[in-house]
Amino acid sequence: MQMDDMVIISVDDHAVEPPEAFIRHYPEGKKDRAPRIVNENGKDIWSWNGQRFPTIGLNAVVGRPRSEYGMEPSAFAQLRPGTYDPKLRVDDMNANGVLASLNFPTMPSFAGGTFVSMAQKDPEEALLACRAWNDWHVQEWCATAPGRFIPMCLIPMWNMDDTLAELKRMSDLGVHAVSFSDNPSNIGLPSIHNEYWEPFWKACSDYKMVINCHIGTGARAMHPSPESPIDAWITAMPISIANSAADWTFAKFWQRYPDLRMALSEGGIGWIPYFLERADFTHEHHHEWTFTDFNGERPSDLFKRHIICCFIDDQFGVKNLDYMNTDMVAYECDYPHSDTVWPNVPEYLWASVNGLDKAIIDKITHLNVMREYSFDAFALNGGRENCTVGHLRKLGKDVDVSPRHNLGGLKTDSMDAIGQARRPVTSGDIERMFASA
Repeated sequence: MQMDDMVIISVDDHAVEPPEAFIRHYPEGKKDRAPRIVNENGKDIWSWNGQRFPTIGLNAVVGRPRSEYGMEPSAFAQLRPGTYDPKLRVDDMNANGVLASLNFPTMPSFAGGTFVSMAQKDPEEALLACRAWNDWHVQEWCATAPGRFIPMCLIPMWNMDDTLAELKRMSDLGVHAVSFSDNPSNIGLPSIHNEYWEPFWKACSDYKMVINCHIGTGARAMHPSPESPIDAWITAMPISIANSAADWTFAKFWQRYPDLRMALSEGGIGWIPYFLERADFTHEHHHEWTFTDFNGERPSDLFKRHIICCFIDDQFGVKNLDYMNTDMVAYECDYPHSDTVWPNVPEYLWASVNGLDKAIIDKITHLNVMREYSFDAFALNGGRENCTVGHLRKLGKDVDVSPRHNLGGLKTDSMDAIGQARRPVTSGDIERMFASA
């Protein structure tokens, strides 16, 4: 097997909603209430129900030189068009050798937390926006290229009846993925151990919907201090989901729903072997007083059966796949965020996997995703021969992937007027930059 023979599917990318996304899918007579883009002093801002949401791209810096990754886009003109245009996204995927992509939201936040917050004030409006986002994502974004995008839905988590209705509606449209908070108790909702969620677990199991928990949707990586180098926060960010991973591992509902699946999106895999070892030690050493019961199994057995782990560039994790379940490991590109290695995904991925058996490479690059997400990429694209890195890159040979310089955006205190470094960037710099948006 050579690099160009790989078939790559990403289970973690992000779509930036275009300005008309919500308006087009709000009900007639209510379109004037939909989230819309307004321009304030040269900045594009989402305006909705009396509130403003200024981060239109949230780290959508793909296509810039790395030296400009610290400048937050504040207008659509500062974004690579593939971030918000699905046809141009497919071009960027071709140039990157990536066959298919599952995309998280931007304006609603990755699991719809913006809608959850709005529901405290106006649940009717929050439901309208949630349904509109789903319709835009499924009927526009994914429908542009059905074999290239894996559809995923949001749910009105604050109301279980509405949640079940939306899951049924999306399932009827062929959706097999739902975005969900890794720790809903951190966003004002019941914990995953609360009986409130029982109908949700059952519905996801019945509809074969993978629950996708992206980092930062409940538990968050904490900034050590305002003076800390931002590198420390970036380093710890993927592992911030470990606390939630433990919470999910020790949940009881898995035993009631053996077909239920969830994904730790953008969590990485290198830390998983020790995490599983620790979970097994905890159970063996403490279960006599904690009274946890895995029916004769270990926590790691449950984790390996139910939880999908994903990685961007994780050579240590790939070298330790024997400590995981290779049927539950997948690849993620993270386009258009700063951790993405676009347009060089095949080169980075091949450097990690080229010593593995072809059967294992195929599993973690595409077969696991095709199975768990009920996504028959080969049938949708006319056969495997149309899905390889080599074939896609031929399709994308004319796509301009050269860096675009001086696009502009919000700057931190550590930069001078033209974005050049004055000193190392701190957590406080980043927090102040977003506060100024």
